[in-house]
Amino acid sequence: MSTLHKWQKKLALTLSLGITSTAVIPMLSVPAAAQANLSDIQGHWAQSCIQSLAQQGIINGYPDGSFRPNASVTRAEYATLVGNAFPNAPRNQNARNFSDVSSSYWAYNAIRQASQTGFLTGYPDGRFQATQNIPRAQVLVSLGNGLDYAPNGSVNAILDQNFSDSGSIPSYARRTIAAATQNQLVVNYPNVRYLNPNQIATRADVAAFLCQALRSSQQASLLSSQYIAGDFNVNSLTAGTTVPVTYAEADRVIVSPTETAALTLTVDANIRDRNNNLVIPKGSEIIGELQPRDGGSQFVASSVVIDGQDYPIQAFSDVITRTRSVRDPNLVSLARNSVIGAAAAAGISGLVGNRTITAEKVIPGAAVGAAIETNRGRAVPAIARDTAIGAALAAGISGLVGNRTITAEKVLSGAASGAAIGGVVDPNVKRVVVIEPDADLTLELSQPLQVAQL
Repeated sequence: MSTLHKWQKKLALTLSLGITSTAVIPMLSVPAAAQANLSDIQGHWAQSCIQSLAQQGIINGYPDGSFRPNASVTRAEYATLVGNAFPNAPRNQNARNFSDVSSSYWAYNAIRQASQTGFLTGYPDGRFQATQNIPRAQVLVSLGNGLDYAPNGSVNAILDQNFSDSGSIPSYARRTIAAATQNQLVVNYPNVRYLNPNQIATRADVAAFLCQALRSSQQASLLSSQYIAGDFNVNSLTAGTTVPVTYAEADRVIVSPTETAALTLTVDANIRDRNNNLVIPKGSEIIGELQPRDGGSQFVASSVVIDGQDYPIQAFSDVITRTRSVRDPNLVSLARNSVIGAAAAAGISGLVGNRTITAEKVIPGAAVGAAIETNRGRAVPAIARDTAIGAALAAGISGLVGNRTITAEKVLSGAASGAAIGGVVDPNVKRVVVIEPDADLTLELSQPLQVAQL
Protein backbone atom coordinates (compact mmCIF):
# COMPACT_ATOMS: atom_id res chain seq x y z
CA MET A 1 0.00 0.00 0.00
CA SER A 2 1.42 3.41 -0.93
CA THR A 3 2.23 6.05 1.66
CA LEU A 4 -0.57 8.19 0.22
CA HIS A 5 -3.18 5.45 0.62
CA LYS A 6 -1.96 4.69 4.14
CA TRP A 7 -2.46 8.22 5.38
CA GLN A 8 -5.78 8.54 3.55
CA LYS A 9 -6.99 5.41 5.35
CA LYS A 10 -5.71 6.77 8.64
CA LEU A 11 -7.43 10.09 7.92
CA ALA A 12 -10.76 8.35 7.31
CA LEU A 13 -10.46 6.59 10.68
CA THR A 14 -9.54 9.83 12.41
CA LEU A 15 -12.52 11.64 10.96
CA SER A 16 -14.84 8.79 11.87
CA LEU A 17 -13.77 9.24 15.52
CA GLY A 18 -14.58 12.95 15.32
CA ILE A 19 -10.99 14.12 15.84
CA THR A 20 -10.31 17.16 13.65
CA SER A 21 -7.88 20.01 13.41
CA THR A 22 -8.55 22.99 15.66
CA ALA A 23 -7.52 25.49 12.99
CA VAL A 24 -10.39 27.66 11.82
CA ILE A 25 -10.89 30.57 9.51
CA PRO A 26 -10.82 33.68 11.74
CA MET A 27 -14.16 35.17 12.77
CA LEU A 28 -16.04 32.25 11.23
CA SER A 29 -16.19 29.89 14.18
CA VAL A 30 -19.56 28.50 15.22
CA PRO A 31 -20.12 25.99 18.05
CA ALA A 32 -20.00 22.45 16.68
CA ALA A 33 -23.53 21.68 17.89
CA ALA A 34 -24.88 24.48 15.72
CA GLN A 35 -23.14 23.40 12.54
CA ALA A 36 -25.97 21.08 11.47
CA ASN A 37 -28.40 23.99 11.64
CA LEU A 38 -26.72 26.48 9.34
CA SER A 39 -29.49 28.86 8.41
CA ASP A 40 -28.90 29.37 4.69
CA ILE A 41 -28.16 25.94 3.22
CA GLN A 42 -31.58 24.31 3.42
CA GLY A 43 -32.39 22.96 -0.02
CA HIS A 44 -28.96 23.97 -1.33
CA TRP A 45 -27.43 21.59 -3.90
CA ALA A 46 -24.45 20.99 -1.56
CA GLN A 47 -26.41 20.90 1.72
CA SER A 48 -25.48 17.34 2.80
CA CYS A 49 -21.82 17.90 1.97
CA ILE A 50 -21.62 21.21 3.83
CA GLN A 51 -23.34 19.75 6.88
CA SER A 52 -20.97 16.80 6.95
CA LEU A 53 -17.85 18.96 6.75
CA ALA A 54 -19.21 21.38 9.34
CA GLN A 55 -19.99 18.59 11.79
CA GLN A 56 -16.41 17.36 11.41
CA GLY A 57 -15.03 20.83 12.05
CA ILE A 58 -13.41 21.00 8.62
CA ILE A 59 -15.39 24.02 7.52
CA ASN A 60 -17.24 26.51 9.70
CA GLY A 61 -20.21 28.83 9.58
CA TYR A 62 -20.44 32.46 10.66
CA PRO A 63 -21.37 33.76 14.13
CA ASP A 64 -24.86 34.65 12.87
CA GLY A 65 -25.53 30.97 12.08
CA SER A 66 -25.17 31.33 8.31
CA PHE A 67 -22.77 29.56 5.99
CA ARG A 68 -22.89 31.91 2.98
CA PRO A 69 -22.36 29.20 0.34
CA ASN A 70 -21.93 31.73 -2.48
CA ALA A 71 -19.22 33.75 -0.74
CA SER A 72 -15.70 33.63 -2.15
CA VAL A 73 -12.69 31.95 -0.51
CA THR A 74 -9.22 33.49 -0.19
CA ARG A 75 -6.04 31.49 -0.64
CA ALA A 76 -5.32 31.82 3.08
CA GLU A 77 -8.78 30.57 3.99
CA TYR A 78 -8.39 27.70 1.56
CA ALA A 79 -5.01 26.75 3.06
CA THR A 80 -6.74 26.50 6.44
CA LEU A 81 -9.49 24.31 5.01
CA VAL A 82 -6.95 21.97 3.42
CA GLY A 83 -5.16 21.66 6.74
CA ASN A 84 -8.43 20.86 8.48
CA ALA A 85 -9.38 18.26 5.86
CA PHE A 86 -5.99 16.55 5.66
CA PRO A 87 -4.33 16.96 9.07
CA ASN A 88 -2.27 13.79 8.65
CA ALA A 89 -1.01 14.44 5.14
CA PRO A 90 2.73 13.61 4.95
CA ARG A 91 4.96 16.66 5.00
CA ASN A 92 7.36 15.51 2.32
CA GLN A 93 8.45 18.93 1.10
CA ASN A 94 10.41 21.74 2.67
CA ALA A 95 8.29 24.56 4.01
CA ARG A 96 8.45 27.68 1.88
CA ASN A 97 8.97 31.11 3.34
CA PHE A 98 6.73 33.37 1.32
CA SER A 99 7.80 36.98 1.01
CA ASP A 100 4.31 38.32 1.68
CA VAL A 101 3.37 36.09 4.65
CA SER A 102 4.84 37.12 8.00
CA SER A 103 5.13 34.77 10.97
CA SER A 104 2.49 36.83 12.75
CA TYR A 105 -0.10 36.38 10.00
CA TRP A 106 -3.18 34.51 11.24
CA ALA A 107 -2.86 31.74 8.60
CA TYR A 108 0.94 31.46 8.72
CA ASN A 109 0.96 27.91 10.10
CA ALA A 110 -1.77 26.70 7.74
CA ILE A 111 0.03 28.14 4.71
CA ARG A 112 3.33 26.65 5.86
CA GLN A 113 1.69 23.23 6.32
CA ALA A 114 0.00 23.42 2.89
CA SER A 115 3.37 24.06 1.27
CA GLN A 116 4.96 21.12 3.13
CA THR A 117 2.21 18.69 2.10
CA GLY A 118 2.25 19.81 -1.54
CA PHE A 119 -1.26 21.20 -1.62
CA LEU A 120 -0.09 24.79 -2.28
CA THR A 121 3.19 26.09 -3.63
CA GLY A 122 2.70 29.82 -4.06
CA TYR A 123 3.79 31.86 -7.06
CA PRO A 124 7.13 31.78 -8.93
CA ASP A 125 8.08 35.23 -7.58
CA GLY A 126 8.03 33.92 -4.01
CA ARG A 127 4.69 35.40 -2.98
CA PHE A 128 1.68 33.49 -1.67
CA GLN A 129 -0.97 36.21 -2.17
CA ALA A 130 -2.96 35.11 0.84
CA THR A 131 -5.84 37.56 0.39
CA GLN A 132 -6.41 36.74 -3.27
CA ASN A 133 -9.68 34.94 -4.00
CA ILE A 134 -8.92 31.46 -5.28
CA PRO A 135 -10.30 30.31 -8.67
CA ARG A 136 -11.88 26.90 -9.15
CA ALA A 137 -8.96 25.70 -11.29
CA GLN A 138 -6.46 26.45 -8.50
CA VAL A 139 -8.53 24.51 -5.95
CA LEU A 140 -8.66 21.46 -8.21
CA VAL A 141 -4.94 21.66 -8.99
CA SER A 142 -4.20 21.98 -5.29
CA LEU A 143 -6.22 18.90 -4.38
CA GLY A 144 -4.95 16.89 -7.35
CA ASN A 145 -1.34 17.69 -6.51
CA GLY A 146 -1.76 17.12 -2.78
CA LEU A 147 -3.39 13.74 -3.40
CA ASP A 148 -0.78 12.86 -6.03
CA TYR A 149 -3.30 12.17 -8.79
CA ALA A 150 -2.05 11.43 -12.31
CA PRO A 151 -4.18 11.16 -15.47
CA ASN A 152 -4.65 7.84 -17.21
CA GLY A 153 -4.74 8.57 -20.95
CA SER A 154 -4.76 11.64 -23.14
CA VAL A 155 -5.21 14.83 -21.12
CA ASN A 156 -6.92 16.66 -23.99
CA ALA A 157 -9.24 13.74 -24.67
CA ILE A 158 -10.29 13.52 -21.01
CA LEU A 159 -10.98 17.25 -20.78
CA ASP A 160 -12.73 17.54 -24.14
CA GLN A 161 -14.88 14.52 -23.36
CA ASN A 162 -16.07 15.93 -20.06
CA PHE A 163 -16.18 19.70 -20.45
CA SER A 164 -17.74 21.87 -23.13
CA ASP A 165 -15.45 24.72 -22.01
CA SER A 166 -12.24 22.66 -21.87
CA GLY A 167 -10.48 25.23 -24.02
CA SER A 168 -10.63 27.76 -21.16
CA ILE A 169 -8.69 25.55 -18.74
CA PRO A 170 -5.25 27.17 -18.14
CA SER A 171 -2.32 25.20 -19.51
CA TYR A 172 -0.73 24.76 -16.06
CA ALA A 173 -3.92 23.15 -14.75
CA ARG A 174 -4.87 20.79 -17.57
CA ARG A 175 -2.96 17.68 -16.54
CA THR A 176 -4.02 17.80 -12.89
CA ILE A 177 -7.65 18.66 -13.64
CA ALA A 178 -7.79 15.72 -16.06
CA ALA A 179 -6.58 13.47 -13.24
CA ALA A 180 -9.00 15.08 -10.78
CA THR A 181 -11.83 14.44 -13.23
CA GLN A 182 -10.97 10.76 -13.54
CA ASN A 183 -11.00 10.55 -9.74
CA GLN A 184 -14.45 12.21 -9.63
CA LEU A 185 -13.14 15.21 -7.74
CA VAL A 186 -14.75 17.78 -10.05
CA VAL A 187 -18.22 19.04 -9.14
CA ASN A 188 -19.95 21.44 -11.54
CA TYR A 189 -23.24 23.10 -10.61
CA PRO A 190 -25.66 23.66 -12.29
CA ASN A 191 -24.34 22.08 -15.52
CA VAL A 192 -21.85 19.26 -15.15
CA ARG A 193 -20.51 19.95 -18.65
CA TYR A 194 -19.21 23.43 -17.75
CA LEU A 195 -16.15 23.60 -15.49
CA ASN A 196 -15.83 27.42 -15.39
CA PRO A 197 -12.18 26.96 -14.35
CA ASN A 198 -11.35 30.65 -14.06
CA GLN A 199 -14.40 31.54 -12.01
CA ILE A 200 -13.75 32.39 -8.35
CA ALA A 201 -14.53 29.37 -6.18
CA THR A 202 -17.41 29.75 -3.76
CA ARG A 203 -17.53 28.25 -0.28
CA ALA A 204 -19.98 25.67 -1.65
CA ASP A 205 -17.59 24.82 -4.51
CA VAL A 206 -14.69 24.24 -2.11
CA ALA A 207 -16.89 22.18 0.21
CA ALA A 208 -18.01 20.02 -2.72
CA PHE A 209 -14.44 19.44 -3.92
CA LEU A 210 -13.34 18.51 -0.39
CA CYS A 211 -16.26 16.11 0.04
CA GLN A 212 -15.24 14.29 -3.11
CA ALA A 213 -11.56 14.27 -2.09
CA LEU A 214 -12.38 12.79 1.32
CA ARG A 215 -14.78 10.18 -0.01
CA SER A 216 -13.35 6.68 -0.14
CA SER A 217 -14.14 4.33 -3.01
CA GLN A 218 -16.61 2.49 -0.75
CA GLN A 219 -18.57 5.58 0.28
CA ALA A 220 -21.57 7.05 -1.48
CA SER A 221 -21.16 10.66 -2.48
CA LEU A 222 -22.94 13.32 -0.45
CA LEU A 223 -23.60 15.15 -3.72
CA SER A 224 -25.97 14.38 -6.56
CA SER A 225 -24.22 12.40 -9.31
CA GLN A 226 -25.63 14.77 -11.92
CA TYR A 227 -23.09 17.39 -10.80
CA ILE A 228 -20.03 15.13 -10.58
CA ALA A 229 -17.87 15.20 -13.69
CA GLY A 230 -16.69 11.80 -14.83
CA ASP A 231 -19.58 10.10 -13.00
CA PHE A 232 -21.27 9.24 -16.27
CA ASN A 233 -20.73 7.60 -19.62
CA VAL A 234 -20.18 9.83 -22.61
CA ASN A 235 -21.84 8.68 -25.81
CA SER A 236 -20.82 10.19 -29.12
CA LEU A 237 -22.32 10.76 -32.54
CA THR A 238 -19.94 11.10 -35.45
CA ALA A 239 -19.90 13.92 -37.96
CA GLY A 240 -22.29 13.11 -40.80
CA THR A 241 -24.99 11.68 -38.52
CA THR A 242 -28.44 12.76 -39.69
CA VAL A 243 -31.11 14.01 -37.31
CA PRO A 244 -34.73 14.10 -38.55
CA VAL A 245 -36.76 16.93 -37.06
CA THR A 246 -40.29 18.27 -36.97
CA TYR A 247 -41.79 21.68 -36.26
CA ALA A 248 -44.82 21.68 -33.99
CA GLU A 249 -45.83 25.31 -34.44
CA ALA A 250 -46.98 25.12 -38.06
CA ASP A 251 -46.97 23.14 -41.29
CA ARG A 252 -44.49 25.44 -42.97
CA VAL A 253 -42.26 28.45 -42.52
CA ILE A 254 -42.18 31.43 -44.89
CA VAL A 255 -39.20 33.78 -44.77
CA SER A 256 -37.47 36.28 -46.97
CA PRO A 257 -34.25 35.02 -48.64
CA THR A 258 -32.43 37.84 -46.83
CA GLU A 259 -33.63 37.41 -43.26
CA THR A 260 -32.43 35.51 -40.21
CA ALA A 261 -35.09 34.04 -37.94
CA ALA A 262 -34.82 32.04 -34.70
CA LEU A 263 -36.44 28.62 -34.75
CA THR A 264 -36.77 25.69 -32.34
CA LEU A 265 -37.22 22.24 -33.87
CA THR A 266 -38.09 18.89 -32.28
CA VAL A 267 -36.08 15.69 -32.87
CA ASP A 268 -38.42 13.26 -34.62
CA ALA A 269 -36.70 9.93 -33.84
CA ASN A 270 -34.32 8.39 -31.31
CA ILE A 271 -30.74 8.98 -32.45
CA ARG A 272 -28.29 6.24 -31.46
CA ASP A 273 -24.56 5.84 -31.76
CA ARG A 274 -22.73 2.99 -33.47
CA ASN A 275 -23.05 0.88 -30.31
CA ASN A 276 -26.81 1.42 -30.25
CA ASN A 277 -26.59 3.70 -27.22
CA LEU A 278 -29.34 6.32 -27.14
CA VAL A 279 -27.71 9.73 -27.52
CA ILE A 280 -30.53 12.09 -28.54
CA PRO A 281 -34.00 10.95 -27.45
CA LYS A 282 -37.00 11.65 -29.65
CA GLY A 283 -38.65 14.88 -28.51
CA SER A 284 -35.40 16.69 -27.66
CA GLU A 285 -35.28 20.31 -28.81
CA ILE A 286 -32.85 21.68 -31.40
CA ILE A 287 -32.31 25.43 -31.05
CA GLY A 288 -30.97 27.47 -33.94
CA GLU A 289 -31.94 29.88 -36.68
CA LEU A 290 -32.74 30.12 -40.35
CA GLN A 291 -29.99 32.02 -42.14
CA PRO A 292 -29.74 33.39 -45.70
CA ARG A 293 -27.68 31.12 -47.95
CA ASP A 294 -27.19 31.09 -51.74
CA GLY A 295 -30.44 32.89 -52.48
CA GLY A 296 -32.39 30.65 -50.14
CA SER A 297 -32.46 29.71 -46.46
CA GLN A 298 -30.58 27.18 -44.30
CA PHE A 299 -31.22 26.09 -40.72
CA VAL A 300 -28.11 26.29 -38.52
CA ALA A 301 -28.34 24.52 -35.15
CA SER A 302 -26.54 25.92 -32.10
CA SER A 303 -27.65 23.66 -29.24
CA VAL A 304 -29.67 20.58 -28.39
CA VAL A 305 -31.64 20.28 -25.15
CA ILE A 306 -31.62 16.71 -23.80
CA ASP A 307 -33.37 15.94 -20.52
CA GLY A 308 -33.05 19.58 -19.52
CA GLN A 309 -29.32 19.77 -20.30
CA ASP A 310 -28.09 22.11 -23.02
CA TYR A 311 -25.33 20.74 -25.30
CA PRO A 312 -23.62 22.75 -28.05
CA ILE A 313 -24.15 21.24 -31.47
CA GLN A 314 -22.93 22.00 -34.97
CA ALA A 315 -25.45 20.82 -37.52
CA PHE A 316 -27.00 22.17 -40.70
CA SER A 317 -29.91 21.50 -43.00
CA ASP A 318 -29.70 21.56 -46.77
CA VAL A 319 -30.13 24.98 -48.36
CA ILE A 320 -33.77 25.49 -49.29
CA THR A 321 -33.94 27.51 -52.49
CA ARG A 322 -37.60 26.90 -53.30
CA THR A 323 -39.16 30.37 -53.53
CA ARG A 324 -42.50 31.91 -54.43
CA SER A 325 -43.38 35.30 -55.75
CA VAL A 326 -45.25 37.39 -53.21
CA ARG A 327 -47.82 37.92 -55.99
CA ASP A 328 -48.33 34.20 -56.52
CA PRO A 329 -52.03 33.46 -55.80
CA ASN A 330 -51.01 30.05 -54.42
CA LEU A 331 -49.12 31.81 -51.62
CA VAL A 332 -52.47 32.58 -50.05
CA SER A 333 -53.21 28.91 -49.47
CA LEU A 334 -49.60 28.21 -48.44
CA ALA A 335 -49.92 30.88 -45.74
CA ARG A 336 -52.53 28.82 -43.96
CA ASN A 337 -51.06 27.40 -40.74
CA SER A 338 -47.65 28.89 -41.51
CA VAL A 339 -45.28 31.01 -39.49
CA ILE A 340 -44.02 34.03 -41.35
CA GLY A 341 -40.81 35.96 -40.83
CA ALA A 342 -41.08 39.70 -40.31
CA ALA A 343 -39.10 40.50 -43.43
CA ALA A 344 -41.23 38.14 -45.50
CA ALA A 345 -44.27 39.84 -44.02
CA ALA A 346 -43.08 43.12 -45.49
CA GLY A 347 -43.32 41.57 -48.92
CA ILE A 348 -46.57 39.73 -48.33
CA SER A 349 -48.14 43.00 -47.24
CA GLY A 350 -48.42 43.72 -50.94
CA LEU A 351 -51.08 41.02 -51.07
CA VAL A 352 -53.17 42.30 -48.21
CA GLY A 353 -52.61 45.99 -48.87
CA ASN A 354 -51.63 48.60 -46.32
CA ARG A 355 -55.27 49.56 -45.87
CA THR A 356 -55.78 46.42 -43.79
CA ILE A 357 -53.10 47.51 -41.32
CA THR A 358 -54.91 49.90 -39.03
CA ALA A 359 -53.48 52.27 -36.43
CA GLU A 360 -54.17 50.00 -33.49
CA LYS A 361 -51.87 47.36 -35.02
CA VAL A 362 -48.81 49.61 -34.82
CA ILE A 363 -46.73 48.76 -31.77
CA PRO A 364 -46.28 52.06 -29.91
CA GLY A 365 -43.55 53.36 -27.65
CA ALA A 366 -40.50 51.24 -26.91
CA ALA A 367 -41.09 48.65 -29.62
CA VAL A 368 -40.80 51.28 -32.34
CA GLY A 369 -38.15 53.18 -30.39
CA ALA A 370 -35.87 50.15 -30.38
CA ALA A 371 -35.74 50.33 -34.15
CA ILE A 372 -35.07 54.08 -34.51
CA GLU A 373 -31.37 53.76 -35.33
CA THR A 374 -31.98 51.01 -37.85
CA ASN A 375 -34.74 52.98 -39.51
CA ARG A 376 -33.02 56.36 -39.52
CA GLY A 377 -33.75 58.09 -42.82
CA ARG A 378 -36.67 55.86 -43.78
CA ALA A 379 -40.13 57.27 -44.33
CA VAL A 380 -42.31 57.15 -41.21
CA PRO A 381 -45.19 55.41 -43.03
CA ALA A 382 -42.83 52.64 -44.12
CA ILE A 383 -41.57 52.13 -40.57
CA ALA A 384 -45.09 52.06 -39.23
CA ARG A 385 -46.13 49.60 -41.89
CA ASP A 386 -43.27 47.19 -41.26
CA THR A 387 -43.71 47.40 -37.50
CA ALA A 388 -47.40 46.70 -37.81
CA ILE A 389 -46.79 43.70 -40.03
CA GLY A 390 -44.11 42.33 -37.71
CA ALA A 391 -46.47 42.64 -34.74
CA ALA A 392 -49.89 41.76 -36.09
CA LEU A 393 -49.73 40.35 -39.58
CA ALA A 394 -52.46 37.89 -38.68
CA ALA A 395 -55.29 40.40 -38.61
CA GLY A 396 -54.60 41.46 -42.18
CA ILE A 397 -53.65 38.17 -43.80
CA SER A 398 -56.15 35.96 -41.99
CA GLY A 399 -58.90 38.14 -43.37
CA LEU A 400 -57.57 37.45 -46.83
CA VAL A 401 -57.07 33.70 -46.49
CA GLY A 402 -59.98 33.09 -44.17
CA ASN A 403 -57.84 31.16 -41.71
CA ARG A 404 -57.97 32.39 -38.12
CA THR A 405 -55.18 30.04 -37.02
CA ILE A 406 -52.59 32.48 -38.36
CA THR A 407 -51.97 34.61 -35.28
CA ALA A 408 -49.57 37.33 -34.27
CA GLU A 409 -47.70 34.80 -32.10
CA LYS A 410 -46.73 32.99 -35.29
CA VAL A 411 -44.72 35.88 -36.69
CA LEU A 412 -41.20 34.54 -36.21
CA SER A 413 -39.25 37.65 -35.39
CA GLY A 414 -41.71 39.16 -32.92
CA ALA A 415 -43.29 42.56 -32.55
CA ALA A 416 -40.30 44.64 -31.54
CA SER A 417 -38.11 43.11 -34.23
CA GLY A 418 -40.52 43.84 -37.02
CA ALA A 419 -39.53 47.46 -37.40
CA ALA A 420 -35.81 46.76 -37.11
CA ILE A 421 -35.83 44.02 -39.71
CA GLY A 422 -37.90 46.14 -42.05
CA GLY A 423 -35.17 48.74 -41.89
CA VAL A 424 -32.28 46.49 -42.91
CA VAL A 425 -33.91 44.51 -45.70
CA ASP A 426 -35.56 45.56 -48.90
CA PRO A 427 -39.13 46.37 -47.81
CA ASN A 428 -40.28 45.50 -51.32
CA VAL A 429 -39.52 41.78 -51.08
CA LYS A 430 -40.37 40.11 -54.38
CA ARG A 431 -39.97 36.45 -53.43
CA VAL A 432 -40.14 34.40 -50.25
CA VAL A 433 -38.71 31.00 -49.30
CA VAL A 434 -41.36 28.42 -48.43
CA ILE A 435 -39.99 25.75 -46.07
CA GLU A 436 -41.64 22.44 -45.20
CA PRO A 437 -39.77 21.73 -41.92
CA ASP A 438 -40.46 18.00 -41.67
CA ALA A 439 -39.11 17.39 -45.17
CA ASP A 440 -36.61 20.22 -45.67
CA LEU A 441 -34.84 20.64 -42.33
CA THR A 442 -33.31 17.20 -41.68
CA LEU A 443 -30.00 18.03 -40.01
CA GLU A 444 -26.52 16.65 -40.53
CA LEU A 445 -23.84 16.94 -37.86
CA SER A 446 -20.78 18.78 -39.13
CA GLN A 447 -18.82 18.00 -35.94
CA PRO A 448 -19.01 15.06 -33.50
CA LEU A 449 -21.51 15.43 -30.65
CA GLN A 450 -20.71 14.11 -27.17
CA VAL A 451 -23.52 13.69 -24.65
CA ALA A 452 -23.16 12.73 -20.99
CA GLN A 453 -25.43 9.88 -19.94
CA LEU A 454 -26.04 10.28 -16.21
